[in-house]
Amino acid sequence: MESFTKVKLNDQELSLLAASAFGADVAVVSSRELTGGFFNTGYDLELSDGRSVILKVAPGPETAVLSYEKNIMRAEVGALRLVRAAGGIPVPEVYSYDESLQLIPCPYFFMEKIEGEPYSDVKESLSPEQRSSIEYELGRYQRLINEIKGPVFGLFGADPAGGGMAWRETFKAMLLNVLQDAVRLDAALPASLPEIEQALGRYLPALDAVTQPRLVHWDLWNGNIFVQDGRIVSIIDWERAMWGDVLLEYYFRHFENSEAFYEGYGTVFSSPDELLRKRLYDLYLDLIMVIECYSRQYKDENHVNWAHENLAESWKLFSAVTG
Repeated sequence: MESFTKVKLNDQELSLLAASAFGADVAVVSSRELTGGFFNTGYDLELSDGRSVILKVAPGPETAVLSYEKNIMRAEVGALRLVRAAGGIPVPEVYSYDESLQLIPCPYFFMEKIEGEPYSDVKESLSPEQRSSIEYELGRYQRLINEIKGPVFGLFGADPAGGGMAWRETFKAMLLNVLQDAVRLDAALPASLPEIEQALGRYLPALDAVTQPRLVHWDLWNGNIFVQDGRIVSIIDWERAMWGDVLLEYYFRHFENSEAFYEGYGTVFSSPDELLRKRLYDLYLDLIMVIECYSRQYKDENHVNWAHENLAESWKLFSAVTG
């Protein structure tokens, strides 16, 4: 996916970053840009010392991004290190991280290259039994992630000193920030801002049941799950990690309906308040998928049209409940 936020590096810049991270005598033997991401730029590098590594490059500070996307590379590195230290969850090792902007005008980090393929690429070629096994395993890992407790609610990369609010106030602020992004970008939404804010009134009280900040990956869709030989070998792309409600996770969204995942997770969330929270988080994600089309200036018209149609359907269901 081509995106306005992606930074292109030349061979000289790639060599400079590799030498800084791994030593002056280490050179880049070959490089390949990874095309699967939507925000950062990724490079698959072969180094002269025999290592294969992944380089991720964030947009520069001057790039206009959505409100929740500020400092998300710092969040990803922090979340990866936290989860790897906790153990039991397969994540790549972070080799180095540089946000000094001295070598290039963008934050970047090097991490371990994971063998295997994105689950999204191979899912349709697998048998139902293989898919169930992988999604059951995903449920187990998702539960382990969500069992990690945090200090305050909010985005992982945010300043903890600014936290301390209850989950209802924290999430409401996150959602209103996204809506302000829509105003700034003149994004077409299925309803006016006052209509959306009024509809929130029925949902927000359900958030009061969430009292313990939990680690939430939030972007754990099938493209961020690497599999090999029928097993999950890594969970990647932690840049949108936050301390929040576990029901924010992708496999609880309306895009997925996996019994095996719920079995692996060990809990089925179906109380009236939990269903309201799920619907609210559906709308949050669907709003972002439309608004980022404007921020990142996507050229794929099919994707842009799909995002708008998906949001229109989501809003119809959301507003019908609040009716």
